[in-house]
Amino acid sequence: MKLEMRKFRIGGYVWGAIVANILILGFIFLISFTTEFKEELPFNSYDMVFSVIDTFVRATYIVFASVLISRLIIDEYRSKSITVLFMYPINRKKLIAAKLLIVVLFTLVADIVANLFVGLGFYILNLSVSVIPEPLTGAIAVQLILKFMMSALATSFLSLIPLYFGMRKHSIAATIVSSLIVVGIICQNVNGFTLYSIIAVPIGFALLGAGIAYMAIRNIEHVDVLK
Repeated sequence: MKLEMRKFRIGGYVWGAIVANILILGFIFLISFTTEFKEELPFNSYDMVFSVIDTFVRATYIVFASVLISRLIIDEYRSKSITVLFMYPINRKKLIAAKLLIVVLFTLVADIVANLFVGLGFYILNLSVSVIPEPLTGAIAVQLILKFMMSALATSFLSLIPLYFGMRKHSIAATIVSSLIVVGIICQNVNGFTLYSIIAVPIGFALLGAGIAYMAIRNIEHVDVLK
């Protein structure tokens, strides 16, 4: 994993995640103060605010993960550099597993950090302008933190779903477009309600993502890298 992170300069993606978090926070501020947005998404409780924040964060990092998958895996198949990698005295399955683990861990950590950063930013804003009149109690804060940590765990695995579409033709475009389709399915927010709030949905998608990763690792010995 260390070799892969050095090879692909993972630090650049960390800076990209920081910029994304700032943009999400700015958009939440915009929603809080713009009349048109406030009519469509009236922030009347912390639960709703954090639900909207989590939705934006989830959508951002599902696409972000597809970019990582494209860079770490799909692009290596397209350029045939994967053949050189497979010549190393390391098991092929371990190499692919390490790449996928980087994607999962990066998405998990980035999702949690983003929720904390944007959530804290909104809380500080609310102290000044009182967008939400109710106080943020310790019990509410703990409940919200546990909720988006579980959400981040599910997101980190379901973000692997685009791997299936990308590996079919070794297509970066298919990888990213399929991530946008996943976002469109699970990140629609109507007055604070999303499909993601139905517990079976994130669990089902997470299991699907994990299954796709497992199949990719299991079948790697039979993949024709020169295809």
